Amino acid sequence: MRSVTAAGYFTPKEIQSKTLSRIIGGQDIIAVAPEGSGKTTAYILGVLMRLKFGFEEAPRALILVPDKEKVLEVIDKFNLLNQNTSIRIVGLYSEPSMQSQLDALADGTDIVVATPDRARAIYLKLGLNLNKIMMLVIDDAAEIVRNGAQLPVAELANSIIKCQHLVFTEVIHGKLQQMIDPFLNMPALIEIEELSGSKAEIHEQSLYHVSDFKTKLNLLALLLKNASPADKAVVFVSTRLNAERAYNYVRLGLKNEVAVLNPMTFESKGFSSIEEFKEQQQVRFLIVADELGFKYDLDDISLLIHVEVPADTDIFVHRMIKDLNDSGNVQSISIATDLELASIKKIEQTIGQKITVNELPEGLKVAEVHRDKKTTKGDKASKDEELLRGTAFHEKKASNKKDYNYSAGTKAKMNKKKKH
Repeated sequence: MRSVTAAGYFTPKEIQSKTLSRIIGGQDIIAVAPEGSGKTTAYILGVLMRLKFGFEEAPRALILVPDKEKVLEVIDKFNLLNQNTSIRIVGLYSEPSMQSQLDALADGTDIVVATPDRARAIYLKLGLNLNKIMMLVIDDAAEIVRNGAQLPVAELANSIIKCQHLVFTEVIHGKLQQMIDPFLNMPALIEIEELSGSKAEIHEQSLYHVSDFKTKLNLLALLLKNASPADKAVVFVSTRLNAERAYNYVRLGLKNEVAVLNPMTFESKGFSSIEEFKEQQQVRFLIVADELGFKYDLDDISLLIHVEVPADTDIFVHRMIKDLNDSGNVQSISIATDLELASIKKIEQTIGQKITVNELPEGLKVAEVHRDKKTTKGDKASKDEELLRGTAFHEKKASNKKDYNYSAGTKAKMNKKKKH
């Protein structure tokens, strides 16, 4: 308590007051709260209260975070709040040599703060002992999923026999749920909403939640097709390459009504500026890449569509703020996948209000998962083949299959055997 008071924490934040008792009690939790709400401090205090003192050679708490910067941030926060010098902390991340980290683990540690890929690599080298882990913490879980590190997290969690699991994230979605469901044990879900105290004067906002980029393009084509004939629309994507992809996808149904800002190829219809687009009557829709880094004058534009939500929240909010001289009705539509929901949450926190989520329109083609189709088709084909063979058919014994080349001294598999 003295260390917490000395660090300037006089009253607990909402996420801390709702999670600390559960953490100390050993319950699995999923804590969903925005950035800056005190999630990191909550689990650090919980870990220190549960471990109390250091005495084991093997670590008792494993904390997984997205990147090196977060590893160093968490270790600094531990050093600020931990007044027990017997508790030892080791950080694992990809930049320094692995040998120095292996040596640090061999000297003994109580808490390991690591990125999932480096923790998994050291575990596979038998350098990270998980036999005495009491607590597994996954911080910024949505960002870990965004980085594609679900497999290392799952493998590490499955390698721990029994422990308490704590998941902290800004947003929860299907991909994240798929990663954590197999190892959580009846978790308590704690959600905190912290919006800005004052609402920003912004244009009307709406959101569509889709599964992937292909479905985004299908929805974009549908929205542009159904747009009012009087609308002038600007469509934002992240890169110039995606701008070309979107242009080539939607122009088939829109003829000469769509163009690209500063196109990459001569074949694409385009403009060099927003002003040039505004003056052109025939072209109603302009696709713009955020990577160009320009600020645009969006006056007289009645429809703004973000096919990809900008990583920088300020860019989005700047486009949405109403001009004092603007008397028109501007509509803003965002299309987001699971991985972009964290950015949407930050935008909501900034503007001080929730964005309305629309139901997907009728007639929208949702991209199918081809892997499942292939599996189903293959299973059906194998069953049909078995029926054609009949009951008298028997598989060859392994010893009779001529898949091996015995001319060499070793038994080598013939993977490239010619088919005649």
